[in-house]
Order: sequence, then structure tokens, then C-alpha cells
Amino acid sequence: QLQLVESGGGLVQPGGSLRLSCIGSGFIFHNYAIGWFRQAPEKGREGVGCISRGGGDKKYADSVKGRFTISRDNAKNTVYLQMNSLKPEDSAIYYCAAITAPWGEVPCTPNGMDYWGKGTLVTVSS
Repeated sequence: QLQLVESGGGLVQPGGSLRLSCIGSGFIFHNYAIGWFRQAPEKGREGVGCISRGGGDKKYADSVKGRFTISRDNAKNTVYLQMNSLKPEDSAIYYCAAITAPWGEVPCTPNGMDYWGKGTLVTVSS
């Protein structure tokens, strides 16, 4: 059974940091590009950061460039999202998602992903 499980969310003050983790199981992890997406109340789901199968290619939303870093460890079936300098507008449920993709490609649109985790809540507030 294919599973993606997110962890690492929580409450943090503005300017703080969090590291999210996404662990995959039940599939050949390195065959999939992985993305982090987020959805705030009454807003659509948006791509935050996405990474290719091997980890060498990445994409970021303009709103998080320079603050967030996506990485992966295929030996641990895990993708990370390091979030620094957090802002209140970063508050959302964060999801990881997987999609089969050719080597080096980085799909990063919510409608295109094959599998989704259940999400982890990030709240940035003083």
C-alpha cells in the first residue's frame, strides 16, 4: 500500500524555522518526483517546492524562494522541507505528493500529482 506521511508541523513565531519531513512507503521512492504543497483556509492548493527523482533539480514558489529549501534522501525514502524566516502568510496545511516523472523533470502542479499524504499543519503566529 502506497503511503506518504508528513510530519514536523506545529506552531512557530514569525521569523522562526521548521523542518517538515515526508516519508514514503509501498513504492519505489526514487522513481518519483516529490512536491510540497500547501493550502490555507479559503485558498487553493499551491506548490511550494518540488524536487526531481535524484534531487538535482528543484522548483520553488516565488513567495518562498530564499527562505525554503527542499531536499531528499532516497536511502531513507524521505523528502524534507526546511522553512526559515517564516511569516504568518506561510500558515497552512502542508502536503507532500508524488508523481512518476522522467529523470530530471520537476512536476509541480497540484492537479498533476499521483499520490498525496494527509498533511501537517503549520501555524506561524506570535
